[in-house]
Amino acid sequence: MVGTMNVLLTLGRLAKGLELARSLHRAGHRVIIADPFRWHLSKPSRAIAKSYQVTAPNSDLEQYLHNLLEIIERDAIDLVVPVSEEALYASRLASRLPTRTGLYGPAFETMAHLHDKLAFAQKCKALGFAAPETYAAHTEAARDLAARSDYVIKPMHGCSGLGVALRSRGQPLSDQDAQPDKLVQRRLHGRQISSFSVARKGKVQVTALYEGDVYLGTVSVRFKRVQTLPSVERWIAEFISAEAYDGFISFDFFVDDQGTPSAIECNPRLTSGVHLIDRDDLAAAVTGSDIQAFRFKPNKTFQDAHAALTVAVGAITRPLTYFKLLGKILTTKDVVFDWRDPLPFFLMTPMSWDTIRPGLFEGVPLADAVTRDILWQGPNPTISGQEEVSYYGAEPGY
Repeated sequence: MVGTMNVLLTLGRLAKGLELARSLHRAGHRVIIADPFRWHLSKPSRAIAKSYQVTAPNSDLEQYLHNLLEIIERDAIDLVVPVSEEALYASRLASRLPTRTGLYGPAFETMAHLHDKLAFAQKCKALGFAAPETYAAHTEAARDLAARSDYVIKPMHGCSGLGVALRSRGQPLSDQDAQPDKLVQRRLHGRQISSFSVARKGKVQVTALYEGDVYLGTVSVRFKRVQTLPSVERWIAEFISAEAYDGFISFDFFVDDQGTPSAIECNPRLTSGVHLIDRDDLAAAVTGSDIQAFRFKPNKTFQDAHAALTVAVGAITRPLTYFKLLGKILTTKDVVFDWRDPLPFFLMTPMSWDTIRPGLFEGVPLADAVTRDILWQGPNPTISGQEEVSYYGAEPGY
C-alpha cells in the first residue's frame, strides 16, 4: 500500500493535468504544480497545495531543470509526473533526482523517438505494425507519394494541427512544403479513433478508446468513449509489449471498413482520454499500486465546454447546426467543472490570462499560445527541444 506522497506535476494549464491533480488529491496525496505560466487553470483548485512559476523549458532547459530541482528539494517531492509537451524536457531530470524521488514515465530516448512523427512511422514499419506511408517531405519518395495518393503535410515536430495541410493526389509539393522538418503522409479515411493507455513494464494496465464529434479546428472538444474495438486494443497491447513501455501513452488511428487500424501518430503522455478513467484507479496506478481491474467513469461523453461554445457561436448563422451543437453542449459533462472544486471552471478566463494575452496583443493563435513555451524543438537530445502529436484533420475523419 502506497502512503501519502508529495507529487510534482510539471504543468497546470491544461484540463488533463487538472484531472490528474484531482485524482491524486482525492487519494490523499499532496500535489504541487510547476508551470512557466504564472496564472493557469489548476492554480485555484483545492487539489493544489502549491503552484510555482518556472522558466520556460524551450527557452532555457538548464534553468528549467534547476527550477524543478529546487522545488523537489524544497517540498521533499517523492514523485515527478510530466503532463504534456513539457514531458520531454522534464524527463531529462532522471539522472539528477535525489534518491527519494521517482520520475513517472519512459526514458527520454524512448519518448523522443515516439514523439517524432516520422521516426514513429518508420518504427511501425520496421516492427510490422500498420501505419500509413510516411516520408520526409524533401525526399523523392515524398514527391512520388504526392503524385499517386491524397496526402497530408505536417511538421515532424508540431502541435495542435499547426502547419498541417490536406492535399489531393497529384497536387505537387511546394518549396515551402518540401522542407527537412516536414513530412508527407498518405491520407487515410475511415473511423478516427484515439486511445489513452497506462502501461507498466510493457503490459497494458488500462486502455480507453474514444472518438470526437465536435471539433474546434483540428482538435476534438467533445468526445465519447468507445466500448471496445479488439483490433485496436490488440495493436496497442502488442506495440506496448514490443517497446517494453512504461507510463502514459496514446495513439491516433484510422480504422478501415474491414476493422483494420492504422496508427497515424503517437503521444507518449497524457491526452483527453484520461478524463474517462476512474480517478481512484488513475491515482493508484501513477503512485505504484497494483490494480486488478481498472474502472471507467460512468459518464461516457465529455467536453471542453468553453471551446465547444466557441464552435457553436461560430455556427450561429446556421440555425440547425447551431441548435444541434447547443443541445450537445447543454447535455454533456465538462472536463473542468466539478461541484467539489468549482473555482477552476468559474475562474478559467482570468486564470488563462497568460494564454489570452499573446492572442490579444501579438495575434498569436490560441493553440500556439497554450503550448509555444513548452513545445519540443529537437531532435537533438543534447539541447532543449520541441514536439507533440495531435489529431491532424480539419474535417470529420481528419
